[in-house]
Amino acid sequence: MMGRFLNVVFGGERNVIRETVEVFRENADAGGARNAQVQGQAMGQYGEEFRAARSGGFDRFMDGLNRLPRPAMALGTLGLFISAMVSPLWFAQRMQGIALVPEPLWWLLGVIVSFYFGARHQMKSQEYHRGIVSAVQQVPRAVQNIEMIGGLRAESAGVADTGTDARLDAVAIKPDDNPALVAWKAAH
Repeated sequence: MMGRFLNVVFGGERNVIRETVEVFRENADAGGARNAQVQGQAMGQYGEEFRAARSGGFDRFMDGLNRLPRPAMALGTLGLFISAMVSPLWFAQRMQGIALVPEPLWWLLGVIVSFYFGARHQMKSQEYHRGIVSAVQQVPRAVQNIEMIGGLRAESAGVADTGTDARLDAVAIKPDDNPALVAWKAAH
């Protein structure tokens, strides 16, 4: 009787309990597999966008246009400082015109600049964090290399010790030919 019950519940490559629970709660393994597939497809589509050859004139123009705002704002600000020094009256007239700009327009400009530079800041911040993770992963190897290099210093105890190798001992004390020393001795 127990065998029949277990066969009904778990038999025939089925699990009635699991199937019943999955009606109310998603199977985490299957959900993770679906999410991984969806993310893989999205990343593949995103990658395809950047693999396409962008040799057209419009694409080059848009790439150049996207690179203009930051340098234009920086150079424009420097230009304002220079114009204030070169022609204070001209500068004062322009600043009076800017004083007439309504506050909602300043808010709109602030939002546009914040979004533009905020997105760039987020991208650079993520690159920075990836760089830190990569550097931290290199630390154990760097520490090992530093210790190995430190052991090679001439003042380190036993660095030139030949140990019990008699052949190496003989080679270490055998004088070698030094052409510069021979030439110096001949000159003096």
